Amino acid sequence: MHHKVELVARAIHRAEHQELSWDSEPLVQKERFREYARNAIHLLNEDIGVLLLALEEATAGKRMKHPRAAA
Repeated sequence: MHHKVELVARAIHRAEHQELSWDSEPLVQKERFREYARNAIHLLNEDIGVLLLALEEATAGKRMKHPRAAA
């Protein structure tokens, strides 16, 4: 269960904060995202895969709208 919470928390973080890396977030922020993840998992149960797919699509959509400049 912990692994699933971590995956969902990172996906939510990535969808909301593309400019910030997960590793640079303070522990209190990571815990906030983990709480969001636990709530989502609890509400969705078996359908958690749908959330992960939607978050991934949202993240990909944001990347396409805001392409980064080449170095």
